[in-house]
Amino acid sequence: MTANNQHFPIIPRLIATSFGCGYWPWGPGTMGAIGGVAVWLAALFFCQTALSLLITTLVLIIIFTILGVWSASIAENYWGPDPSRVVMDETVGQWINMLPLAIFAGKPDVWSNSAMWVATSASLILFRFFDIVKPMGVRACEKLPRGYGIMADDILAGIYGAIILQILLMLI
Repeated sequence: MTANNQHFPIIPRLIATSFGCGYWPWGPGTMGAIGGVAVWLAALFFCQTALSLLITTLVLIIIFTILGVWSASIAENYWGPDPSRVVMDETVGQWINMLPLAIFAGKPDVWSNSAMWVATSASLILFRFFDIVKPMGVRACEKLPRGYGIMADDILAGIYGAIILQILLMLI
């Protein structure tokens, strides 16, 4: 293991750090989640229907979960176990947490400008809560080997956040 970035291949480094979000010095995990929100909001702008937004979100989750496991495993060779700069796990977890928002995107009464920002903010807060507190098996997921453990805890945190967000959105 070496801390030298010079030999760390650029493609896995970009993916592992969520295209640089992991280099943010104050809370790189939060910045990785915010990066996920930004990408999702761009998808919201470009997708024509709630179904296309849902499919886009699912495709992002699948592709970047696979790439995240791969790149996080490589990152451990350079930065050690579960390095803080690896934040693709937070980005993917945030997208999972936002799945209920994609489902509800087709309801105009839910998606007034203020409701959209409140729901998006709630999504970010819920995900970061479950990611930081690590309840009900989230911490145990970290024990999986290499990139699987790095990604799995945030995937489960995203699922927990999505469940709570879904309940909150049903109450609107």
